[in-house]
Amino acid sequence: MKEEPPISERWNNKAIFSLLWPLMIEQMLMVAMGAADTVMVSHVGEFAVSGVNIVDNISNLLIIAFTALSTGGGIVVSQYMGRRDTANSRVAAKQLVYTALAVSLLVSLTAVIFRRPLITLLYGRIEDDVMGAAAIYFLLAGLSYPFLSMHTAGSALFRATGNSFVPMRISIFVNILKVGLNVFLIYFLKLGVFGAGLSTLISRMTGALLSLSLLYRNQESPVSLAGLLNVRLAVPMIRNICNIGIPSALEGSMFMVGRILTQRLFVLFGTAAMAANAVASVINSFSFVPGIAFGATLTIVVGQCIGAGDYALAKKQASKILKLAFFFIFTISVLTYIFMDALIGIFGLSPEAHEFARAYLRVHCISMAFGWVMSFAMPNALRAAGDARYVMYVAVLSMWIARVSAAYLFVYVFEIGPIGVWIAMGTDFAIRGIFYYTRWRGGKWQNKKVITG
Repeated sequence: MKEEPPISERWNNKAIFSLLWPLMIEQMLMVAMGAADTVMVSHVGEFAVSGVNIVDNISNLLIIAFTALSTGGGIVVSQYMGRRDTANSRVAAKQLVYTALAVSLLVSLTAVIFRRPLITLLYGRIEDDVMGAAAIYFLLAGLSYPFLSMHTAGSALFRATGNSFVPMRISIFVNILKVGLNVFLIYFLKLGVFGAGLSTLISRMTGALLSLSLLYRNQESPVSLAGLLNVRLAVPMIRNICNIGIPSALEGSMFMVGRILTQRLFVLFGTAAMAANAVASVINSFSFVPGIAFGATLTIVVGQCIGAGDYALAKKQASKILKLAFFFIFTISVLTYIFMDALIGIFGLSPEAHEFARAYLRVHCISMAFGWVMSFAMPNALRAAGDARYVMYVAVLSMWIARVSAAYLFVYVFEIGPIGVWIAMGTDFAIRGIFYYTRWRGGKWQNKKVITG
């Protein structure tokens, strides 16, 4: 087995860049493919778009949970790797797969059996044709959850070793396959929503099989899954994974719930305000891509440094990555501000909606440029140190006080219109950032333990 270099030599600028750029491409691809899915299923009709969108919103809550669990496993593995404890890193990798599979099978069974009651509970009474489309798509999406969870876990394990290139290539292949299947099943076989769901199921199965088979076959990897079928549970490791994964999942789920509550406010101001919010949200989703990639990089690098017991190096590397993230996000925010009219123009909005979108994006660009890195990239360093509960407490409180409550206050009490929702979002950025930066500077995260022994 190839000897790993010391942690002080492992994460030089070249290694960080090699980890970072595939993550950016993968995130960009995910955003683009999400938009492409909506466009392709629109060929079937508005009821199909609505049905698929309803299920996608529910699925996004579950994807957050799967991703959070995989992040917890990735951090545990990263710390063992930083300690150069290959035996335990392999055991931890298997525990992540077992845990993710168990959770996703339970979620899948619930989604398949109770899909109609779940849709009614979350969305109330909807049109029969929309419910029919949503139920069909939810059936196939529900069957795909275990495969999605396995793919997510496999990608997290690759990244924990510093290898983001393999997950990127798998993601590219899977998304090309998904688009190709959509074209064939929706346009040629005329299977409609069932075709869209079937392409989702097949592509997620493919991603899971590719990820796990590569990890299983590579017996020299520090996250090798060789012997996976000889199931042996290591309860302390599973507990360590859940100690990070569960708070992160709760945080992400609360974020989505809060987002849904604030999005409802746009209904008060008519179709133009709603359409403008949808367009501005699409534009800002692309601006988040580099930040998400930097956050994932922080998790891996800081996790390995802490596993090696080198807290000084963890601070140094975090500072370097955060400064680079700030440069990227600031630049993108400035460019978005300058070219916002051209970007909005792509969507062909009415003049009223165009002006709404410009107002939203002006607020967003300013708050994004100065607040996003500290509020959404920085907490990944804290999670990597095992300080996930603090991150969760701050995120949940800031969400409900700064984003949700402030949004309703700005709209109903101060009557400043729909832009108040975007101002509240910027306020949330600022508050989170202050608390996370103070926590990191104070050093209490150094007292947390993810792995023992």
